Amino acid sequence: MIETKRLPAGVYLLSFSLFAMGSAEFLMAGVLPAAAADLGVSLSSAGALITAFALGVVLGGPPFAVLSLKWPRRTALMTTQAVFAAAIAIGLLSGDYWILLITRFVAGLAYAGFFAVAAVTAISLVTPDRNARASGVVVAGLSVAMVAGGPAGTLLSNLTDWTGGFWGVVALTVLGVVACAVGLPVTTSAAPSLSGELRAMRTPRLWGVYAVTILSTAAYMVSFNYLAAMLADVLPAVWIPAVLALFGIGAFAGLSLGGRISDRRPHHALLGGAVGIAVFSVLLALFASSALVVVPTVFLLGVAAFVLNPALYGRVFTIAAAAPTLAGATTVSAFQLGISLTPAFAAGALNLGASLTAIPWIGAALALATIPLVLLDRSRDRMLTC
Repeated sequence: MIETKRLPAGVYLLSFSLFAMGSAEFLMAGVLPAAAADLGVSLSSAGALITAFALGVVLGGPPFAVLSLKWPRRTALMTTQAVFAAAIAIGLLSGDYWILLITRFVAGLAYAGFFAVAAVTAISLVTPDRNARASGVVVAGLSVAMVAGGPAGTLLSNLTDWTGGFWGVVALTVLGVVACAVGLPVTTSAAPSLSGELRAMRTPRLWGVYAVTILSTAAYMVSFNYLAAMLADVLPAVWIPAVLALFGIGAFAGLSLGGRISDRRPHHALLGGAVGIAVFSVLLALFASSALVVVPTVFLLGVAAFVLNPALYGRVFTIAAAAPTLAGATTVSAFQLGISLTPAFAAGALNLGASLTAIPWIGAALALATIPLVLLDRSRDRMLTC
């Protein structure tokens, strides 16, 4: 008789909540001009609303992990969602740019806290041989937010006003609070210890995984952020959102594939993802003028990019098994830091007079830079298991 490997319902509830909250990250870019006009600020000032959220995510995870260390995880998850929904709602009701800027930062803090605790909670609900798969399902909520949440929220905002999509995010987040209250057990780590968490953070191998996280995330996001601009001369404007959605569909497929590989062969997933990002970035650079090549390449880039994510979480929770909360929170910050670095990488090339096709070359170089770090982690892991 074949044993089923179905994951607990709680893992999928966490994925839904991450989808709801993550949609706010991808929504603001789609309504930025309307928000700037309504708030009476310049487009560049409105762009700071995106930066404020990103800074909250980068800075918020580790401190919240320490603050909530002795909380039941369900309490921490419900609290972060409630703070997130309240911050978004207060900013929208105020109609004031500066209040909105502050509440976006607070929402980022809460989002990072939820993401970190959700990853730890997911692995607590499954056996160790399914840790990476459970983490992959949770993170899949973010890829669904990229594919569907952000575009659907933008459409809702276009049908109402720019705040409409965000009110949808608030409603879904409140639903996530209720779902966690009903569908999650009261779980907490055994004998949580701040000193134990801090000791785990001093492990050099852990920081090697964080370096891989930052570099690999920047490697695919630098191309993704400029795909619309690169596609403008290749496809009619009406088709560009569909091609961008292909990246998200590929990301979902990559998470599923990576989750199944990573529990047994994490370094295969890490190396395969890094090489894939490099190869498909080069194809984008070389064949940017050919829609027949670019369209499938965008999908495959999404697959390669997100094959890594479950393996990265798996490595973090393996290395810091005795103290996963702060380590998991720092992983969230590392992902967001990788995303935040991409404008600087791209601007550096463009300011030197390079064309848009230079940007995928940057992605390829960043992906190749991760490979020695992955090989080093694999050699250290083998030494410890011998």
